Amino acid sequence: MAKTLYLEIITPEKQFFTGNVEGIVLPALDGQYGVQPGHEPIVTALEPGNVRYCVDGAWKEIVVTQGFAEIMPDYAIMLVSTAERPDEIDRARAERAKQRAEERLRQQQSIQEYYHSKAALARAMARLKASGK
Repeated sequence: MAKTLYLEIITPEKQFFTGNVEGIVLPALDGQYGVQPGHEPIVTALEPGNVRYCVDGAWKEIVVTQGFAEIMPDYAIMLVSTAERPDEIDRARAERAKQRAEERLRQQQSIQEYYHSKAALARAMARLKASGK
């Protein structure tokens, strides 16, 4: 069995990461999802959160928003709305986004606005969690 799998992380703006990794931890809808080389084929939805991947024995972390991941035994492709490294996050901006989302959740709104506000809050919380490390 191979010791690595090929990972691609793609956003609408760019190819964020490509390379061989030893393992991946994804924020799936039902919790953290671990992937190693030889994994069973699967497609899963991703929610905003932290993705960790191991390159040459060192774990790296990024923050992603919603998207999808296709996992195969020898490769994984993640299609996400945004991806950023923790050191690229403007903590003050993320804090303001969190406050705006919380305020919108307190207001009477349609179900669509409610889900939009919940998604914005999840993105802000994931960014703040990663930037605080």
